Amino acid sequence: MNDQAVLVEHFSRSRDHLRSVAYRMLGSVDEAEDAVQEAWLRAHRVGADAVVNVTGWLTTIVGRVCLDMLRSRRRRNEEFTETTELELLGGHNEATDPEREAVLADSVGLALLVVLDRLGPAERIAFVLHDLFAVPFDEIAEIVERSPSTTKKLASRARHRVHGAASVPAADLGLQWKVVDAFLAASRAGDLDALLGVLAPDVIRRADLTALRGDGQTEVRGARAVATETLTNSGLARFARPALVNGVIGAVVAPRGQLTLVLEVVIDGGQITAINVVGDPARLRRLHLAVAEPTSVLLAHD
Repeated sequence: MNDQAVLVEHFSRSRDHLRSVAYRMLGSVDEAEDAVQEAWLRAHRVGADAVVNVTGWLTTIVGRVCLDMLRSRRRRNEEFTETTELELLGGHNEATDPEREAVLADSVGLALLVVLDRLGPAERIAFVLHDLFAVPFDEIAEIVERSPSTTKKLASRARHRVHGAASVPAADLGLQWKVVDAFLAASRAGDLDALLGVLAPDVIRRADLTALRGDGQTEVRGARAVATETLTNSGLARFARPALVNGVIGAVVAPRGQLTLVLEVVIDGGQITAINVVGDPARLRRLHLAVAEPTSVLLAHD
C-alpha cells in the first residue's frame, strides 16, 4: 500500500475524532465539516511519510485550521456593530439538520459551547486540545505560536473562565440547579402543573425589549401567567440549559450553540421568585457565564 493510500485509511478512521475536535473548537456542524475537509487538503498536499502518530498529526492540522477560522470570525465580527448584521454573520447553512445539531450540542454541553465562544481563539484552542483531548502543551504551542509555558497559561485562564466561581455555598448551588433544571424540563415537556409547582405564586418575569423581539410585556406577574407564557416558548426551551450566571445558577438559551438569551433566576424556598430574561447583546456581554457541573452540584446538595 502506498503512502497516500495509508493516509487515506488513517484519515477515514480518524474522521469522527477530527470532526469532534473541530466542533468543540468552532461550535458549528457546518464549520466543523469545512475544517475537517480543509485539514484533509493540507495533509494530502504535505503527505505523512515520516509521521509516527498520524491521528495526532491530523489533530494538530485541524487545530491550525480552526485557529485560522476563529481568528477570521473574530475579525469579521469586529467589522459589524448592528445586531441584525451580527445575527446574519453568525448564521449557519440552512441545510443543516437542526435536530442533529441540537443533539450534538447537547452531547457536548450547550453551556460549554456558549462559554467557549467567549474565549479568545488561542485560549479556546489551548483549552479544547489540552483539557478535552489531552494534546500535550508542546504540540499546542506550535499551533498557537506561543511558548509551552505561555500556552499552559492560556489553557489555565480559559479553564478558570469555563468553570467560573460560584458566589453561593455548594448546598445552595445544588438546590438552585435542581429548581432551574426542573423548570426547564417542564418547559420543554409543556407541563403546566410542573411549572406551577416550581414557580412561586407571586413570581415576576421581566424581559428586555430585545428578548421580547417587539412582542409581549416587559413584566408578567403571577405563577399561572408566567407558566402560561413559558409554554408558548417551548421551542426555545429545547435549547436552554442551566449555567452559572454571575455566580448563581441560571440558564442560557443557545440554538445551534449561539447564545440568544440568558435567564437570571432568583430562588427562595425551593421555588423561583423572579426570572429576568436578557436578550440585549450589550447586556449579554457583561454577564459572567460559566459551566455548572451537574454531577458535582447535585452531590453537594445531596
